[in-house]
Amino acid sequence: MRDAAKELTAAIQYDRLLDTAIKLVEVPSPTRSAADVLDRLDEILRAERFSVERPAAGWPEAPAVVSRYESGQPGKTLQFNGHLDTVHLPFVPPRVENGVLYGSGCSDMKGGIAACVEAMRALRETGLLTAGAVMLTAHDLHETPWGDGTQLNGLIDEGYLGDAVLLPEYLADPLPVIGRGLSVLNVKITRAGEPVHEVLGGSQQPSVIRAGAEVVRRFAELDEQLRPLSHPLAGRESMFVGQFSSGEIYNQAPIECMLAGTRRWLPGTAMQDAEDQFQQILAEVAQQHGVQIEGRFQVARDAYEIDPTQPFVAAFQSAHRLATGRLLSIGAKPFVDDGNEFVNRGGIPAITHGPDAKGAHTLYEEVAVAELVRVALVYALTAVEFCQSG
Repeated sequence: MRDAAKELTAAIQYDRLLDTAIKLVEVPSPTRSAADVLDRLDEILRAERFSVERPAAGWPEAPAVVSRYESGQPGKTLQFNGHLDTVHLPFVPPRVENGVLYGSGCSDMKGGIAACVEAMRALRETGLLTAGAVMLTAHDLHETPWGDGTQLNGLIDEGYLGDAVLLPEYLADPLPVIGRGLSVLNVKITRAGEPVHEVLGGSQQPSVIRAGAEVVRRFAELDEQLRPLSHPLAGRESMFVGQFSSGEIYNQAPIECMLAGTRRWLPGTAMQDAEDQFQQILAEVAQQHGVQIEGRFQVARDAYEIDPTQPFVAAFQSAHRLATGRLLSIGAKPFVDDGNEFVNRGGIPAITHGPDAKGAHTLYEEVAVAELVRVALVYALTAVEFCQSG
């Protein structure tokens, strides 16, 4: 009987995987400008003689990449999905030191996509995928607030969907089966007129700062009301303010106040209800203080949950044990990613599992190449376990 773990371990090539990751990292790709790096991935896959499709999925400025490796026999399709856009920070070129890859997007998540490509290579070279298929999808428009996730939505709506999906975000432990929904909150408070000195009538104007303070107070009050809405794995629902700004000088009455934060909710809370709470508070404060308030409730993704006893979770756990010698604990996903949308929009189970990488959303991203090798092995083994299951 063949030893899949041993054969795939031998087939996964450290230098080849690293070269793929470097080729992706060296192409700058801030969100909404990922066309060049998607073209680079296209080139890498075509050079390896993998099939490539380039659906626009609603974003023709940077068509997505879809590639498949098929066994030729009936079975399930395991999807690998990742985004190639990065947050809007100064570009850091790739470098490797002591087995660690540094550079923009290496941990979030170009290194993970390189691991997906290497898993496909290893499956093809060993011939261990005897049923079903593997499909890789990569896209733009992931990172908020610059992206809105619509290209992935388009891929799902157009049918680029497997029977289950793995996403190589930077979460190596635990195995997440639940995650909160997230909306980014932006509030703009204004009054009529011009900025004016406090002693020349400024103190008689409606105060955008007082109105802003009242919004913060009301959000804090709501946050306390949300505290009992809690899940033993995912934590509690919340309302959070992280930014507040107003005014040009200490004794001038400003005409604008800005604040921003987040709203997170659990499965079972309707996304629309969360937005209605937010907008109601803003309307009441605007009326109370005689100001105008505009609020943007920018949804990143809705809350999700999958059944931890389902076959896909079992296949992944088996693969992880073969690759590492241990099972992962069942837990929650602390952030929001595209897996939420695969569950809610696509109706398929999604597991976020990637390298134990550091520095996501900073100038100091890093990932050990050995972690990318481990992810490639876990992904390839999951395909073997899952695609040919009944």
